[in-house]
Amino acid sequence: MKKTRWILSGMLTIALITLVMVSCDDDDGPRAFTIDTATAGAIDLNGATSPSDVPVDPTITVTFTSDIDASTATNANVKLIRDYDDAEIPLTISATGTTLTVTPDDDLATGALYQLNLGSGLKSTQAIPFVAVSRTFTTEGSFAPSGVVAHYTFENNADDVIGSYDPTATDVVAIEYVASRKVGAGTAASFNGTTSIIEIPNADEFLDNKDFTLSFWVKASSTKNGQFVLGLGAWKGFQFEIAGDWAWVKLASQYDQGDGTTDSEDAFYNGNGQTKDTTPAGWLGWTVNKDVTASGGVGETYFKDKWANVVVTYNATTKVNTMYINGERVKEHDFNLWATGEKKKGIVGVKYAGDPAGNKLALGFIQARENRIITDDWANYAHVDAKNHFKGELDDVRIFSVPVTATEVTLMYNSEKP
Repeated sequence: MKKTRWILSGMLTIALITLVMVSCDDDDGPRAFTIDTATAGAIDLNGATSPSDVPVDPTITVTFTSDIDASTATNANVKLIRDYDDAEIPLTISATGTTLTVTPDDDLATGALYQLNLGSGLKSTQAIPFVAVSRTFTTEGSFAPSGVVAHYTFENNADDVIGSYDPTATDVVAIEYVASRKVGAGTAASFNGTTSIIEIPNADEFLDNKDFTLSFWVKASSTKNGQFVLGLGAWKGFQFEIAGDWAWVKLASQYDQGDGTTDSEDAFYNGNGQTKDTTPAGWLGWTVNKDVTASGGVGETYFKDKWANVVVTYNATTKVNTMYINGERVKEHDFNLWATGEKKKGIVGVKYAGDPAGNKLALGFIQARENRIITDDWANYAHVDAKNHFKGELDDVRIFSVPVTATEVTLMYNSEKP
């Protein structure tokens, strides 16, 4: 009997030891490595519905069920992709404990869809691989490309809603704020054609980058012929003009020729369809010139008493200048096609070449009131004839430091059109 009791006691002891060992193995064994939460600020990215109000400067925080191996939290395994052009957004990525932090290096485009991809290369500190997942979100607002440095929405004021290029109170003269092109666009700035002007300081900085895009909505009154819609030191910076006979529009800009000199060149659109390849031919380098003669010409088609969206870009890499109206490419010229020996063939980008003291961008005229680049009477804001002052409405004036793409122009127009 004693022997039997000893055997039973020994078996119970071995069973208890085994149970303890199994229990210890369960506690110390690999844990699951999955997403616990994902947020952009306070906005949930891990829900059943993709959010549509994420700010353009989000800090994305993803928590996992296990600690992250920080060496795997890299751009190879964490990607943010812009949907409309598949562009990969540069990110700053860090991992501490169970938390992954993802911050875009620059502001995202507004009103755009993005996809956050977390790849299988992510691992826990226990070397458990992650099962790849994606989360999508849309940024707040109507669509606008990234790279904007100033944006004037004219919501009952003339302040820059993106940067710090705000006019002083004394530099906003005779401006009224009226209903814009649609309810969602809020209000627009109305110019009376004689005294209205808005002057934006330090606007020479808009041309500090070799690339450049100007975008705006304009409605020009047919009661006035010949209008300077806006201007920074006239053509020593850039200026947009509607011809007195409504036959053409142009953005005159100053360019760096790469040898220490600058010169102006017009993004000139006359709508007669002539390019370098037509008969009769247009100007050298003109590759696109949409023909609108059948609809009455440029003014009648786009600008007289109607809202038009104008976007003009210069791409310093390709050396191509493009004008879009209402989301469509209507004019393009290629500086590479200038004749050999022509200095403009060597242009490296846009540049401000005016008096530094005259660096205010005038909305409603060709240049600011003081420190005028052009001293002729026709370019004098105070001249008694008030020639060529803009009469009409402006809204959503944007300046970009990048050449906005054709896809972005179309998306921007479609999201903002009446």
